[in-house]
Amino acid sequence: IERAMNERVRKPLYQPERPSAAALPHAGNPASLLETLYRNVWETSMHDMPFVNRALTVRASGFRRHDGDWVGAVITPWFLNLFVLPGGGALWSDLGSGERARVAFPVGELEFIADYQPDGAVPAYLYCPLFASVNQFATQEAAEAAASAALDALFVPPPVPEAETADAAPVTDIPAEAPVP
Repeated sequence: IERAMNERVRKPLYQPERPSAAALPHAGNPASLLETLYRNVWETSMHDMPFVNRALTVRASGFRRHDGDWVGAVITPWFLNLFVLPGGGALWSDLGSGERARVAFPVGELEFIADYQPDGAVPAYLYCPLFASVNQFATQEAAEAAASAALDALFVPPPVPEAETADAAPVTDIPAEAPVP
């Protein structure tokens, strides 16, 4: 019985719809499309929710091309997320809703979640949640500053540690199986 249980194939209860074709790249900045999408969500289903921050409005911020695709942030009264949208570049992955992708940036890899709605105003995008509650922001300006700081950090490589002293001897006796710090 134990052997049979170990060999049992596990299948998720939910299988996301996979894109039937590659996402069409956005030739121009997709910020206004995202603003329209999330303003509609705000006006139709989120405006009465108790957890929203009424000091905030929907705003797409700082969208720019990186490795050929579009990267930016979206602020809403209920979240602040980073987004990647297809622009014909190297960052994009066609995934079903809820699937995850690790996306490389100068700061390092970040995990993004796919959203795929073939008939939606924005059919496909990847998002990385930064703040799932935005109640810590007293003003729209504070939320926009946080979005800008996150985007700035995304494009800066992490610092390389320097030797403690200039005359420090190189370390040569680290065993091959030593854990990576």
